[in-house]
Amino acid sequence: MSEAEDRKPRSDEARATFDPEITSEFAIPEGLAVARGGESETTSEFAVPKGLESAQPESEPEGSAFNTPRTYSVKDAPAAFTPATGVPMLTLVTDAPWQDRMRTMLRMPVAERPALEPVARSEDEGPAVPRVLDLTLRIGELLLAGGEGAEDVEAAMFAVCRSYGLDRCEPTVTFTLLSITYQPSLVEDPVTASRTVRRRGTDYTRLAAVFRLVDDITDPETHLSLEEAYRRLAEMRRNRHPYPGWALTMASGGLAGAASVLVGGDAIVFVAAALGAMLGDRLAWLLAGRGLPEFYQFTVAAMPPAAIGVAFALANVDVKASAVVTGGLFALLPGRALVAGVQDGLTGFYITASARLLEVMYFFVAIVIGVLTVLYFGVQVGGELNPDAALNIQSRPVLQILASMVLSLTFAVLLQQERSTVLWVTLNGGVAWSVYGALRYTADISPVASTAVAAGLVGLFGQLLARYQFASALPYTTAAIGPLLPGSATYFGLLSIAQSQVDKGLVSLAQAVSLAMAIAIGVNLGSEISRLTLRIGSAGKRRAAKRTRGF
Repeated sequence: MSEAEDRKPRSDEARATFDPEITSEFAIPEGLAVARGGESETTSEFAVPKGLESAQPESEPEGSAFNTPRTYSVKDAPAAFTPATGVPMLTLVTDAPWQDRMRTMLRMPVAERPALEPVARSEDEGPAVPRVLDLTLRIGELLLAGGEGAEDVEAAMFAVCRSYGLDRCEPTVTFTLLSITYQPSLVEDPVTASRTVRRRGTDYTRLAAVFRLVDDITDPETHLSLEEAYRRLAEMRRNRHPYPGWALTMASGGLAGAASVLVGGDAIVFVAAALGAMLGDRLAWLLAGRGLPEFYQFTVAAMPPAAIGVAFALANVDVKASAVVTGGLFALLPGRALVAGVQDGLTGFYITASARLLEVMYFFVAIVIGVLTVLYFGVQVGGELNPDAALNIQSRPVLQILASMVLSLTFAVLLQQERSTVLWVTLNGGVAWSVYGALRYTADISPVASTAVAAGLVGLFGQLLARYQFASALPYTTAAIGPLLPGSATYFGLLSIAQSQVDKGLVSLAQAVSLAMAIAIGVNLGSEISRLTLRIGSAGKRRAAKRTRGF
């Protein structure tokens, strides 16, 4: 062997053979005979064990996780993209209002949504996609900031996009963020735009104008251009509120006075509750002008009515001090946010519902802090306030029905509703209290059940009125639930806690929460029943062609 061959590297086996001092842990021990064959020595845990090959038919190819099983039959196969339990088929009604059509399409699987039919256009191409998405987001921002539910906002955004020819679009709404994605085709990059809602306001006049704009955009006979839609949207933002500041302050006083009459107050109590609510409203406006958060505004606004009630108790004036405090609380309870939060939860928007209910909880805690602070000092200085007065509310049907109508009317003014809707919501509030009084005082039904039934009728009638006007249902329902708000249960729960009767106070507060949930669920259920069974407002005014623009 030459020196060159000696310098070549050798394997471990060769080294172990020729050099006995060098060993390896992988070397075959001496004396162990290993059978060597022509096949590869490598094995795999996925290899078929020896002796099992005969059980497998020779004609069947090697199995794979992506191959069709032998027991599969095309005839017995389930429908594509369908769970094992099946998905109920939703029916599209072409002559329904756009809210119902878009809501139905949003609840359908994406693969089952009807595609847009091509529309003849005067120009070669339609409006630019970014401008359509921007208009859609601006409309959704006004609706969400005005208190609309997340599903209704998504339905409006979906309707605007489809009306301008954007078929494959998906809107997403959370408590503060709006986003929309448009997929031009399966091979093109998606276009996504978003917008943040930082400020919320209560202006149902603007909300109604936005609904009319969406209604005109979705109407195939109007052919509203993108420039015209932008112009109308700018006009809505520039328009002033329909009621001045002094009218809102007077309305808050009238609301508190009417609420005090509902729980047994007289003329003196009416005036005292109205003064307390107006003073609290002005203090809240002062804090808002200084930029303080709404939490502190609610805390300060709840103090004057409670202070006036404690003052009556300290002066031993023969008036119902509890009615003064209860009336002042009615103007502060966040009924609008509560209804919207429960509605979002019932329709599957759990993130938005959680955020809205958390907002309601913060407002409620602010009211609790403001009232408890005043009541605690009032009890410490000898004020005699009776928590058992909640059981002695007198039944005065005619006066209470009139008071409920005044309460709904003033509530509508506070919500900045259009003057044409104030009369309808006033009547709806009177009907709500009439049903509640008949069930609660005449039939002796529990207050929670009576409240739920009355709120259900409010939602039903509000949805019917909205269908006649092709508008949002909020202006016809939110103010009408004012007489049903649990102001007295809230006050007496706080009073019991201030008097160290914590268990009794928690029971009363739990009843207040139950009443609030009954209101929200009843309103939503009434609205859903009207959509499910009635088609009022869908024909006569506008009848769109089947599967045309916006559908």
